[in-house]
Amino acid sequence: MVKQETFNFDFEPIKGYPELRWAAKRPFTGTSYYPAQLKESYGSPSDDGWMNKLYWGDNLQVMSHLLKEYRGKVNLIYIDPPFDSKADYKKTISLRGKKTESDSSNFEEKQYGDIWTNDEYLQFMYERLVLCKELLSENGSIYVHMDEKRVHYLKIIMDEVFSGYFKRDIIWRIGWISGYKSAAKQWIRNHDNILYYVKGHNPTFNKEYIPYPEGYTRRDGAKPEGAGYPIEDTWNCSELDSMNSIQIMSFSSEKVGYPTQKNESLLERIIKASSNPGDIVFDCFMGSGTTQAVAMKLGRRFLGADINLGAIQTTTKRLINRAKELESQKSETSLFGNEASPGSASTLFTGFEVYNVNDYDFFRNELEAKRLIIDALGMQALPENNLWDAELDGRMVSILGINRIATASEFEKIIANIDISSWQKKQLEDPNSPVEKITFVCMGHDPNLKAMFEQKMESLGFKVDLQIVDILRDKKDLRFKRDADAKIIIKKNLLKVSQFYPMNLLQKLSIEKKDISDWKELADSIMIDWHYDGVTFSPEETDVPEKNQLVKGEYKIPQDAGTIHIKITDLISESWEGTYSADGEKL
Repeated sequence: MVKQETFNFDFEPIKGYPELRWAAKRPFTGTSYYPAQLKESYGSPSDDGWMNKLYWGDNLQVMSHLLKEYRGKVNLIYIDPPFDSKADYKKTISLRGKKTESDSSNFEEKQYGDIWTNDEYLQFMYERLVLCKELLSENGSIYVHMDEKRVHYLKIIMDEVFSGYFKRDIIWRIGWISGYKSAAKQWIRNHDNILYYVKGHNPTFNKEYIPYPEGYTRRDGAKPEGAGYPIEDTWNCSELDSMNSIQIMSFSSEKVGYPTQKNESLLERIIKASSNPGDIVFDCFMGSGTTQAVAMKLGRRFLGADINLGAIQTTTKRLINRAKELESQKSETSLFGNEASPGSASTLFTGFEVYNVNDYDFFRNELEAKRLIIDALGMQALPENNLWDAELDGRMVSILGINRIATASEFEKIIANIDISSWQKKQLEDPNSPVEKITFVCMGHDPNLKAMFEQKMESLGFKVDLQIVDILRDKKDLRFKRDADAKIIIKKNLLKVSQFYPMNLLQKLSIEKKDISDWKELADSIMIDWHYDGVTFSPEETDVPEKNQLVKGEYKIPQDAGTIHIKITDLISESWEGTYSADGEKL
């Protein structure tokens, strides 16, 4: 049996700082190495062999994987994590080729939930901040984007993790006030907080300036010296978007329909200030991929991670288009001898790879996963914010890690939120019976999980009846989704997609009573690898249309084509894939 590689963390006790405590706070002093599988590759490595990397998986496991190669090597981390907003975030899906202003062509798809039970959120963030610190270089910086609900707790946690290397609490004035916000009967909230910390005494910092207005002079009439106004720690959205030292698209033109998407100009300021060209930038709550898109534009290397497959698909499309833009600009600059645009880098890192961590290719996101599991197992769903996810035949059900191995840390949040007094009363009334019948549902688990939970419960004075349902082991034939299908015609050096049936999307559209006249309205992208090696998908044809355009659907086959692999992704980020020989035989 191969021993699993582990990484340990050794923090010195904090001195002179308060420490935040919460129910069942667990020290995080080590983690195991998790494998990652290369699934897709786009573009080519840089001259020095670098390929940027995106990871689909739980960012705790992704960062545990990254420690082996990148511990102490990441120069800048920006994260926009969950805010514990008590809300579900949805993406508005628009049928391709339809007018976006028409409600009849739109529907909403949940992307992720930001609803946490008591102190589960603080433990979640604590563990991930520990790993962020381990990945940072000695001159590295981290920016954590929050709102007012949890920023004060996060600051104390960061004081502990980063040993007091606090720099600034940056105020980002959002710049617009919705009608909903303006109706509040108190001061109107119009800013987010960005906590800025560093790892060591000599962090990278490139001071930035807002250029003086044209014709500006000092009070004495003299021309000003220097580059402009030094930027302070209060940032206005409008001021960011109007900086004339760099070319910035308006935010509306950047939007990809992903909830919580941030402005490129915001990330541009942070990346330019706290990294240099060629440095590694990391975002483990990647979302729509703004950090990665800006890092690519500014000549930085990057890593990214998200547990939501929709985020991976959105970021992949965005980076394909950004790489095309940059390569085109680079070609024009070389052809006409123009100077590089301000803020650009002479070396571009446009190639990137997509990995899965733990090779769990089941669900697009945890919110959808729980619903599908509950439906597939015939359970009764319980309201959100409940200690349990569902009930089945008198047993309380907790769905543990999705797309990851369930360990003791998964059930600690249950223990932390048990109504102890109620359980004690119940146990006293019937000492010989279990106080609760519990079922854990998971996708792979530590073989000692059952024994560890029962021992923990016994130490608290409770007997429990625990059952573990491992859907990778016990329910291998369980079907959660209807598979997509497509009809591909290969004839006379032409590949034609004649039909595409994304079954889950079609089911949603049927419920929404949406009419479809052309399958192309359902396709978000089509990518084709003309020389598929059977392992890594490396598309040479990338048909990623603009928002209101349709995929082409017909593609000329290169003369030297070998095995052909095609991937069609629908509007809710689910994909169909097929492999064919050059003469059209399905493999």
